[in-house]
Amino acid sequence: MIDKVFSSPLDALEGLSDGATIMIGGFGGAGQPTVLIDALIEHGARALTIVNNNAGNGEMGLAALIKAGRVQKIICSFPRQSDSQVFDAAYRAGRIELELVAQGNLAERIRAAGAGIGGFFTPTGFGTELARGKETRCIDGRMHVFEQPIHAEWALVMAETGDRWGNLTYRKTARNFGPIMAMAARKTVASVHQLTPPGMLDPEVIVTPGIFVRRVVQVPRMAPGLAIHKEAA
Repeated sequence: MIDKVFSSPLDALEGLSDGATIMIGGFGGAGQPTVLIDALIEHGARALTIVNNNAGNGEMGLAALIKAGRVQKIICSFPRQSDSQVFDAAYRAGRIELELVAQGNLAERIRAAGAGIGGFFTPTGFGTELARGKETRCIDGRMHVFEQPIHAEWALVMAETGDRWGNLTYRKTARNFGPIMAMAARKTVASVHQLTPPGMLDPEVIVTPGIFVRRVVQVPRMAPGLAIHKEAA
């Protein structure tokens, strides 16, 4: 019997080690698996490479992970905004490395990893600092830059509904990078607001099939920081 449900977010991170590359879903706060990030902080792993669209907002979620000194490098497309003070301070102090990637390239590099593609050429970034050191090629009279896929040991995503087999659906824009990150990582942990019995999800509405999800944990909506301890939820 396949049952990927774990009793707590902390338990679901068992086996995660220092130096891991972790993809974290979310577009700003939308779809960010805050409870899983809180569990990651409690877990204690260090020297992490984080892949996310942003570099943290305010003092919660990814920003809290950076503030705790756990992130060695971040790969993202939008590191600075009005409330990115935690990342700003860490970057200016030389405590964190930044790899800046254009947003479309970031999504495609993640998708390429999940699809088993060895890389792709894109005109985006040619002639800028983002193309420094990368292979370039003229295609149909236009210069392109070669971009490599981004792989990860772990992905942490937030979904709306899931089942014990790991099938997932998402809520509106909270979907964002979740599906492609789940495909690109060796182990995907998904927090879900609703846990349904097997067979109740219409196959036509499943966005992430369970084959891409290793662990599932149920987290009630609007409950940041809930159930990160080892007792049963």
